[in-house]
Amino acid sequence: MLARITTFAFEGVTAKPVDVEVQLAGGLPHFAIVGLADKAVAESRERVRAAFASLGLSLPPKRIVVNLAPADMPKEGSHYDLPIALGLMAAMGAIPTDALLGYAAIGELRLDGRIAPVAGALPAAVAANERELGLICPEAVGPEAAWAGDMSILAANSLLALVNHFKGTQVLSAPEPGDLLEGGEAPDLRDVKGQETAKRALEIAAAGGHNLLMVGPPGSGKSMLAARLPGILPPLTSAELLETSMIQSLAGVLERGQLSRHRPFRTPHHGASMAAMVGGGARVKPGEVSLGHNGVLFLDELPEFSPQVLDSLRQPLETGTIMVARANAHVTFPARVQMVAAMNPCRCGHGGWGGVSCKRGPKCAADYQARVSGPLMDRFDLQIDVPPVTPADLALPPPQEGTAEVSARVRACRQAQSARYDGLDAPYALNARADGGVLDQVATPDEGGRALMAKAAEAGRLTARGWHRILRVARTISDLDGHDGIKRVHIAEALSLRRLEAGTPQTATPAVTV
Repeated sequence: MLARITTFAFEGVTAKPVDVEVQLAGGLPHFAIVGLADKAVAESRERVRAAFASLGLSLPPKRIVVNLAPADMPKEGSHYDLPIALGLMAAMGAIPTDALLGYAAIGELRLDGRIAPVAGALPAAVAANERELGLICPEAVGPEAAWAGDMSILAANSLLALVNHFKGTQVLSAPEPGDLLEGGEAPDLRDVKGQETAKRALEIAAAGGHNLLMVGPPGSGKSMLAARLPGILPPLTSAELLETSMIQSLAGVLERGQLSRHRPFRTPHHGASMAAMVGGGARVKPGEVSLGHNGVLFLDELPEFSPQVLDSLRQPLETGTIMVARANAHVTFPARVQMVAAMNPCRCGHGGWGGVSCKRGPKCAADYQARVSGPLMDRFDLQIDVPPVTPADLALPPPQEGTAEVSARVRACRQAQSARYDGLDAPYALNARADGGVLDQVATPDEGGRALMAKAAEAGRLTARGWHRILRVARTISDLDGHDGIKRVHIAEALSLRRLEAGTPQTATPAVTV
């Protein structure tokens, strides 16, 4: 007797179909699982045996062979338990032989026959729907799978419930999609007193999707400003919501299928390992840079991160993807994030700010900031100094503008960018992602602006990558001001938002005069 059912193997956010073939043949009793299965899959034999015993079933005294095809694709995880059990029950005749037609299945079995939730229900449901299949899954992840669209979903809490459903003695109702949260609670920008330059840089970063670095002594408000960035960013679009939710599903962080249009805001500790940041592990899972896809990756105390970990972010910041290479597989995850970072000017924290001297002088700041490589530093479009907040700033009344006002300008700016790049058939809708060819069309400065950029280049303040980044930032500043072209004043402001050498607090006077 031979029975078949489909399940899925996960490679990145892609769910690849796997045929589960169960055969009962003559010979000495034996239960074998073949098809490049890892230890978790091999242990399915004991979980299936115990779950059957809880139903009063015993395995037939025959040779049982479970083949996971294609056999050369690695199979990892416990979600193969349920398809193996269902295929075996169909082969034994415990459920109708045609019950599994048109279905795929994922789920982990408990020893008492309950079906435990597994990660990846949303990608599996999307893949099943694309193949015009229904999905059998644990009850706990049914609301998550229901987001895949109009398809048949059987979400059961136990193996017994599935048996009764297939025999017609019980009907499993289709699960409803989980809640959709339009936005989350975010702290208000009105709480920040002073720091007008930093708030302006934060608005520009949000409007154009630019990477932002803030340098200042402890207590100057760097983390406070970064925490208010998600509140001024526009909500996720429908396409971004699906991408982001599929990554969160693979990571197992979706609760009862609850999705949110609030952009991700990831804040890993500076002790994070390479695998935690970019993904990996025994079972490859997305890292922080992928969990922040379509959102913000905030790195506080930037120089305290391992230099190797920081440099591993250089490639995903440019390409928007991260590839985790293993001996038997290469797994690619989306990783298009807006990186925001904060750091002290030197190890002692003050670096000469606020009249507090550093015993080691400028060398302390130079050595500390040198922990961040030049190529990574060059990927920050905006690099600003955040001076200490004075008592006079704290005595001021709350600012007139808060998150609501800034968010409205950011949304209007992003709508203008979307309309512009749609007309150019560009595969993006943000100034921060515009390449050189497109920049020549949309970000050509006037004569005064070109002269100012030439001065900056001659002064050694701009690399080739920095030249394009200044144009992108100036394009965003022009959009916020409602201008079609880029003027000298826009170039000047973009240049003023690039820091000087390490160890020198930036003053109000830019290095290149306007």
